[in-house]
Amino acid sequence: MALRAQLARLPDGRWHLSDGPIDVILSAFGNDRAEAAALALFPTILDGLVAELPLLRAPFGGRPSGAVARRMWAACQPFAAAGVWVTPMAAVAGAVADALLAAMRDAAPDLRRAFVNDGGDIAVHLAPGESLAIGMVADPRWPVPDAAIHLAGGDGVGGVATSGRHGRSFSFGIADAVTVLAADAATADVAATLIGNAVNLDSPAIRRAPADRLDPDSDLGPRLVTVAVATLTDDEVAAALAAGAARARPWVAAGLIRAAHLRLQGEAVSVP
Repeated sequence: MALRAQLARLPDGRWHLSDGPIDVILSAFGNDRAEAAALALFPTILDGLVAELPLLRAPFGGRPSGAVARRMWAACQPFAAAGVWVTPMAAVAGAVADALLAAMRDAAPDLRRAFVNDGGDIAVHLAPGESLAIGMVADPRWPVPDAAIHLAGGDGVGGVATSGRHGRSFSFGIADAVTVLAADAATADVAATLIGNAVNLDSPAIRRAPADRLDPDSDLGPRLVTVAVATLTDDEVAAALAAGAARARPWVAAGLIRAAHLRLQGEAVSVP
């Protein structure tokens, strides 16, 4: 078991779990058995992922063996099958959240309400009659919610994920934020990443650089990622959002995701 992991109960009763790049806030709203199961699993996750990192960083191909890595692979597979370039790393945060939530549910079949928030990619469990509000922000550098998602037990949403150029990972696109609702957090995570990549256009207001120049270990290699976006024209904002919505729409229609909300420079588009 790794010795790096830090587990701390916050004053409001939630748990903060940290291990290297994994940073999680979770709560089972008073179900101690569920929370204990997540605390027991958490310190094992990072070492399992590191053991398969070369495979997970490669363009979608071989199937990994670890439990969280398999969740990453499975979440990305439908999108790769549709011809979109993706590596399993696109689903890592959501897959970690899903794995911790699954451990909580296995340990406590009576669990009524729980969430696992891995850096903004959130796995949710709500029994019938339960509800949860999740705040939304366009830019995580200014983490004051300006909107909210209201989830209810039985609505089919088990994952909420947000991606964009301001997040922890590089983006090919220029979205301030793309939030996706799906059946699980790993699927929402990869879909938010790919839709965020599609919110894009060519403009002198956009500055890009090779990903591996910014981070030699990036799974994106020499592909150009967004570094900065100056003020766009109204037509440019509309065109970029339309491109992202065009990517999201068939995935909603196919049932891969439930909905997507795209934001760029004060404008927004929702699908459906």
